[in-house]
Amino acid sequence: MIDKCQGNNIWILMQGEKEFYGTLRGFDEYFNLILDDVKEYQDFGVGGKRILVNKVESMLLNGSHISMLIPGDNPPPNGENEK
Repeated sequence: MIDKCQGNNIWILMQGEKEFYGTLRGFDEYFNLILDDVKEYQDFGVGGKRILVNKVESMLLNGSHISMLIPGDNPPPNGENEK
Protein backbone atom coordinates (compact mmCIF):
# COMPACT_ATOMS: atom_id res chain seq x y z
CA MET A 1 0.00 0.00 0.00
CA ILE A 2 2.77 2.45 0.84
CA ASP A 3 4.18 2.22 -2.69
CA LYS A 4 0.90 3.69 -4.02
CA CYS A 5 1.33 6.70 -1.67
CA GLN A 6 4.57 7.88 -3.29
CA GLY A 7 4.13 11.43 -4.53
CA ASN A 8 1.03 11.93 -2.39
CA ASN A 9 0.39 13.45 1.03
CA ILE A 10 0.63 11.22 4.08
CA TRP A 11 0.08 11.74 7.80
CA ILE A 12 2.56 9.90 10.06
CA LEU A 13 1.92 9.21 13.74
CA MET A 14 5.11 8.53 15.66
CA GLN A 15 5.64 6.74 18.95
CA GLY A 16 5.24 9.41 21.58
CA GLU A 17 3.62 12.76 20.88
CA LYS A 18 4.97 13.74 17.44
CA GLU A 19 3.09 13.70 14.15
CA PHE A 20 4.24 14.62 10.67
CA TYR A 21 2.32 15.58 7.52
CA GLY A 22 3.99 15.81 4.14
CA THR A 23 4.50 14.39 0.67
CA LEU A 24 6.04 10.91 0.53
CA ARG A 25 9.05 10.93 -1.81
CA GLY A 26 10.39 7.45 -1.02
CA PHE A 27 10.96 4.67 1.48
CA ASP A 28 13.10 1.59 2.06
CA GLU A 29 12.53 -1.96 3.34
CA TYR A 30 12.75 -0.71 6.97
CA PHE A 31 10.01 1.90 6.34
CA ASN A 32 12.44 4.78 6.70
CA LEU A 33 10.56 7.56 4.92
CA ILE A 34 11.74 10.52 2.87
CA LEU A 35 9.19 13.35 3.01
CA ASP A 36 8.93 16.73 1.28
CA ASP A 37 7.11 19.89 2.47
CA VAL A 38 6.82 18.51 5.99
CA LYS A 39 4.85 19.96 8.89
CA GLU A 40 5.70 18.68 12.37
CA TYR A 41 2.99 18.68 15.02
CA GLN A 42 3.15 18.11 18.76
CA ASP A 43 0.19 16.47 20.50
CA PHE A 44 -0.61 18.10 23.83
CA GLY A 45 -3.06 15.41 24.96
CA VAL A 46 -5.88 17.15 26.79
CA GLY A 47 -8.58 18.23 24.38
CA GLY A 48 -6.79 16.65 21.40
CA LYS A 49 -4.83 19.83 20.61
CA ARG A 50 -2.14 19.56 17.97
CA ILE A 51 0.26 22.46 17.66
CA LEU A 52 2.37 23.09 14.58
CA VAL A 53 5.96 23.27 15.84
CA ASN A 54 8.07 23.14 12.68
CA LYS A 55 8.02 23.24 8.87
CA VAL A 56 10.87 21.77 6.81
CA GLU A 57 11.51 21.31 3.11
CA SER A 58 12.50 17.63 3.35
CA MET A 59 13.08 15.05 6.06
CA LEU A 60 14.14 11.45 6.67
CA LEU A 61 12.05 9.66 9.31
CA ASN A 62 13.31 6.56 11.11
CA GLY A 63 10.88 3.72 10.37
CA SER A 64 11.36 2.05 13.76
CA HIS A 65 9.61 4.99 15.47
CA ILE A 66 6.52 5.08 13.22
CA SER A 67 3.25 3.91 14.76
CA MET A 68 0.77 4.60 11.95
CA LEU A 69 0.65 5.88 8.37
CA ILE A 70 -2.52 7.57 7.10
CA PRO A 71 -2.60 8.34 3.37
CA GLY A 72 -4.66 11.19 1.99
CA ASP A 73 -4.89 14.88 1.28
CA ASN A 74 -6.60 15.80 4.53
CA PRO A 75 -4.46 17.72 7.01
CA PRO A 76 -4.55 16.82 10.72
CA PRO A 77 -7.91 17.43 12.41
CA ASN A 78 -8.95 20.66 14.15
CA GLY A 79 -6.87 21.93 17.02
CA GLU A 80 -3.78 22.78 14.99
CA ASN A 81 -2.14 26.15 15.30
CA GLU A 82 -0.63 27.18 11.96
CA LYS A 83 2.42 29.46 12.11
